[in-house]
Amino acid sequence: MGLMPTLPRSGPLTLEDFEAIREVDDGHRYELIDGVLVVTPSPVPRHQKVAFRIAQALDRSCPPDHDVYMAPLDIRLGEDTVLQPDALVVPRSAVGEQHIEGSPVLAVEVLSPSTRTFDLGAKLLRHERAATPAYWVIDPDAPSLQAWELRDGHYVEVAHVTGDEPAELSLPWPVQIVPGDLVKDR
Repeated sequence: MGLMPTLPRSGPLTLEDFEAIREVDDGHRYELIDGVLVVTPSPVPRHQKVAFRIAQALDRSCPPDHDVYMAPLDIRLGEDTVLQPDALVVPRSAVGEQHIEGSPVLAVEVLSPSTRTFDLGAKLLRHERAATPAYWVIDPDAPSLQAWELRDGHYVEVAHVTGDEPAELSLPWPVQIVPGDLVKDR
């Protein structure tokens, strides 16, 4: 493990500060929300299984001008915000060499004890402000899926399903997701 760089003592972090911090390879996920550093532990296997399965479900019907990705992959939503959704859909035109520039079409977060508050709070609000058309949150413990779509600049909940109840979603394209299928052993 490398040495942690010295951080500014006051004020929000910049992208330069953020990049210096992430040079340390310590197994944590680093995100920047409105200049505030958010550090979370690496996800557990169950979390990753759910994230992988939701990405697979989206990828099966992905149109040719879009791509589906999984974390870790940076999305720069501004000079003070870099997020890494667990799964995301972006137009190919937004894909750069190092990161995604601008809002994804869909950001998906899989809840865990260490991320629940941020996923349902700060990240949801930051994606709304960045005009991300759709935001989903999956709770593997319930299992459940909540989905919001942007309407007149604000998120409106369009689905909240649990267990084997299907969610019929229209964004990023018509897709059906059954939360229970994301957590089942095969």
